[in-house]
Amino acid sequence: MRINRGVHRVWAYVRSAPGPCVWLAVLFVTTVALHHMSPEFEEEFLRQRSTNIHELSSNPVRVLVSSAMWIDGGHWLPYVVLYSVFHAQTERWLGTARWLAVCAAAHVLATLISEGALLWGIRHGMAPASAVNTLDIGVSYALAGVIGVLVYRIPEPWRYVYGFAVLVVYAVPLVTGRTFTDLGHFTSVLIGFGCLPLVRGREKARNPKETAGVPAD
Repeated sequence: MRINRGVHRVWAYVRSAPGPCVWLAVLFVTTVALHHMSPEFEEEFLRQRSTNIHELSSNPVRVLVSSAMWIDGGHWLPYVVLYSVFHAQTERWLGTARWLAVCAAAHVLATLISEGALLWGIRHGMAPASAVNTLDIGVSYALAGVIGVLVYRIPEPWRYVYGFAVLVVYAVPLVTGRTFTDLGHFTSVLIGFGCLPLVRGREKARNPKETAGVPAD
């Protein structure tokens, strides 16, 4: 039956990239929860789960984890596409452990670097003192890191075209906007580029069935 075949294909896809699928499921639940909150409560709720300077100084581990479980803006569907194109492909290529390592490195290091730059700006009068509570949640740093590491998945010479395009996409907002989040995104891409040691032995494509999203027999 078509329904059974459809269910089998969906289950095969989930098995081929369990990490991004679970993450998307969590983001779906948290996004629905946000839609049921009042704007005033939502702002305070997210701030307590944000990797802002205040929360990082008192609950660093908790907010580094919790901040990656919420989407600022409440639009979940675009992330289904982004996770399928980038996260799922990376997990199938590198395996779950290495994929998670790239995500964690980009999310944690880019957060610390960008918030550190913001703290420097506050101390030197370039940003208001209230910026210690600036909302900073979301999954974009991990996504940018994965986009960066995928440069090693692409054969030459297209690898350099892809890498240059990624740098331009993330460098332009940094140059024009110069916000701490722009710095965080650009840093995440560089961290992805720097994850070459995790790619060793995985440069060649894996089983074609896995690449297509269907586990090998």
